[in-house]
Amino acid sequence: MVGPQAPGARRGVRFRNFAAIDWSGAVGERHRGISVALCGEGDEAPRLVRPGERWSRQEVADWLLHEMPKDTLAGLDLGISLPFADRSGFFPEWDQSPPDARSLWARVEELCANDPHLSVTSFVDHPQAAHHFRRHGGREGRHFGGGRGRFRVTERAQEAMGCRPYSNFNLVGAAQVGKSSLSGMRMLHRISPRLPVWPVDPLPASGSVVVEIYTTIAALHAGRAPGRSKMRSYEELNAALAAFGSRPVRASGTVDDHTSDAILTAAWLRRAAFQPHLWNPPALQGVAQTEGWTFGAV
Repeated sequence: MVGPQAPGARRGVRFRNFAAIDWSGAVGERHRGISVALCGEGDEAPRLVRPGERWSRQEVADWLLHEMPKDTLAGLDLGISLPFADRSGFFPEWDQSPPDARSLWARVEELCANDPHLSVTSFVDHPQAAHHFRRHGGREGRHFGGGRGRFRVTERAQEAMGCRPYSNFNLVGAAQVGKSSLSGMRMLHRISPRLPVWPVDPLPASGSVVVEIYTTIAALHAGRAPGRSKMRSYEELNAALAAFGSRPVRASGTVDDHTSDAILTAAWLRRAAFQPHLWNPPALQGVAQTEGWTFGAV
């Protein structure tokens, strides 16, 4: 909730490192779509961690727990929860619908315990949960909500900023975020006993913290239009980095958008971490432990 977090928000200056992770919910063990970027204080350009490597989702979890530098603000480009406030529950009419985000993570992990590589097929195919998802083959659950589906409060805030978020209940299309978010919840369940996840956990006075990010927000703050948030050349990326007072990446030519998203968002976090209002968005009240929030959405 907002009240207990406010004092911690004033201590944002304690962060010394900033990481942004572009995530993937794709099938398989290793993914081109996962990129991890890291920077420290100052103005050096963020660097890729293990450049050229195809990360697995479990390796990201291991890095967060065992290799990430101390006092890091780490942003994960995934939804840390599902819509709750619109219907007073994640899964209306399911008597086992979890009461909060942490219980949701545990439920996804429980049902998917035998799914390899932090995948989530068993959850989206569950006879009760499936009623809430839009899936391939024209299968739309009766509780999906029609149209673009159900949204969290934070996603409505993103819309007001000019973004076009997708429902975490949507599993169809190139821009769908449902499976990446659900697979991320399995990871959050595994790391959260040792690594706080804001705002499900209050912002602590010291140590590293994980937050949800939406890389389009970083691009907007760098002066990019919502429809042009993706940067596919180092020249574009370096122009955006300059907006955050960052030195350029020493490269030229094409760059994949997973790399550019991670690098730019790490540089943005280095600036955004010290803005108290981003830790206390007005609409956070009442949804912190259920829906969570996207850091930077106001």
